[in-house]
Amino acid sequence: MSSRVMRDFDLLLPESIEETIALLARHKDKSAVLAGGTDLLVALKFDYSIDNVISLALVPGLDELDFDPARGLTIGAKVTIADVLRSQDVKDNYPALWQAAQVFATPQLRNTATVLGNILRASPAGDCSAALYATGGSLLLKNANGCRNVDLDDFWISYGVTARRADELAVSLHVPAPVKGQKSAFRRMTRTTEDLSKINAAVCLQMAGETCRKARVVMGCVGPTLLRLPKVEKMLAEAAVTPELLCDISNVVISEIAPIDDQRSSAEYRNKVAGILVKRVIEAALNAKENDQ
Repeated sequence: MSSRVMRDFDLLLPESIEETIALLARHKDKSAVLAGGTDLLVALKFDYSIDNVISLALVPGLDELDFDPARGLTIGAKVTIADVLRSQDVKDNYPALWQAAQVFATPQLRNTATVLGNILRASPAGDCSAALYATGGSLLLKNANGCRNVDLDDFWISYGVTARRADELAVSLHVPAPVKGQKSAFRRMTRTTEDLSKINAAVCLQMAGETCRKARVVMGCVGPTLLRLPKVEKMLAEAAVTPELLCDISNVVISEIAPIDDQRSSAEYRNKVAGILVKRVIEAALNAKENDQ
């Protein structure tokens, strides 16, 4: 049991999205939103101080996990990692996300931690965030003046900093419907299965036979935010994915990343294994059953 004591704060319990937005408008950057709380509660025991914690526990309409073959996947603000794992729709249509959820922390944390919380944390080690970044998606943000959609490509600004404004509530994430030939996968390396990733990678490929029409390739723990690898994506686009191409890709990865030394790993190690990990995650995606949607 932790011996650290949280600093004092006011716990606010709105009962609707509208009431939540009103509280955010009133308190702005003097408030934090609590959904799963697996990161927030830890931070509150250390050096994070906030006047108001706005809990979503009593707010309805935020636990939607809905898949439509034409429109795609909607993930509400209170959808947990465990909810994702229980979804056959996610497993069948978004394997990278399902694989990331499968190795996310412990069963206890998966039952509490939320998908949107993982995104809003803006950690370069976010496993579900990496998988979703590869697949693509946009966040629906609401405040008292209306709503806006922010693409994941534009959402992470720097370590721990996002495009969400202090008075905005992240309501849901929309992930596009998979296209015919779409394949995705997620892989990571870590000290223990319960630990944060030393390094992770996710890909989403649009295949036509042996040819990759389009690719999104993402790595985590190799920069201040999750990174797409544009050189690798360009190499894959309109190319036959051969062992020779994968070898070339593995050698190029190091030129697109900038890892640092930290308590989980070293920059030297990450540079050495990054290309191998990207090669393996591409192979994992290609070896998976084709999505015929």
